[in-house]
Amino acid sequence: MIATPKPTGKAGLHPRNAHRQRYDFPALIASLPELAAFVRPNDYGDDSVDFADPAAVKALNRALLAHYYGIGFWDLPPGYLCPPIPGRADYIHHLADLLAACNGGTVPPRVNVLDVGVGANCVYPIIGRSVYGWRFVGSDIDPVSLKAAKAIADFNPVLSGALTLRLQADAGKVFAGVIQRKDRFDVTLCNPPFHASAEEAEAVSRRKVSNLTGEVPDKPVLNFGGQHAELWCDGGEVTFLRTMAQESREFAEQCCWFTSLVSREAHLHELYRQLRKLGAKQVKTVNMAQGQKISRFVAWTFLDNAAIAEWREERWQG
Repeated sequence: MIATPKPTGKAGLHPRNAHRQRYDFPALIASLPELAAFVRPNDYGDDSVDFADPAAVKALNRALLAHYYGIGFWDLPPGYLCPPIPGRADYIHHLADLLAACNGGTVPPRVNVLDVGVGANCVYPIIGRSVYGWRFVGSDIDPVSLKAAKAIADFNPVLSGALTLRLQADAGKVFAGVIQRKDRFDVTLCNPPFHASAEEAEAVSRRKVSNLTGEVPDKPVLNFGGQHAELWCDGGEVTFLRTMAQESREFAEQCCWFTSLVSREAHLHELYRQLRKLGAKQVKTVNMAQGQKISRFVAWTFLDNAAIAEWREERWQG
């Protein structure tokens, strides 16, 4: 079944997000002719794709990345996370605003970003590099993801020399073993594993497919894909965020801002409590929206205003 209420645009997306308007399918097909096979009129007579079809979602992503970000090759191993591009772009643009607020309202140059859990899709480095010229270190616990991300980086000139990939050898760690002694990161980002088990992830997938098609699938169809490390971890999001916050204190002087998406509003209180206990100087929650879908990320720093001013002078104005 093809997408539903007639959209006039994607309400709530960041003003600089290139995906604010409805998909321009003729332009996207011009960038990726293979997309044409998946485009058909929806109930309102507008071009759309079947978002319950994994092949259609992947083709749409390839077209978006080609058209807006100049990506000539983008492929994923079977079953790996195929993320919605507009929401990923929103996170990047809001991170740019976070950094601009520390730099007199201007997005600073020469930004270095740590993408925790870069995944096989490599989407955050693609957008951050293409739009802002940022450099990235991408970490992941999955060698298959890193191999796929490397193939994307190697093929696309926009990422040449701008992405370093590092294996997190300990699945129970976040920053430890990844951040090296001489590293300095202006911001970290993360789309954490939301679920506590495979069963929980599959139940959510069934609900999503049911909402899209009006039918309950016999077996889970992860139309946006997702492997163990991408979708679930022992203890779920709360445990992952607790580990991230605890480890961030150890690297307080090497990172200006730490950030992470938080999937459930109910998880915010525990993270706030822990960050206060750890001595974070500032904690911000940035809400994002795409239509009726609400998401958010939390940002925190252990640097006071004087230390941030010193960071700005040394890294962005030097």
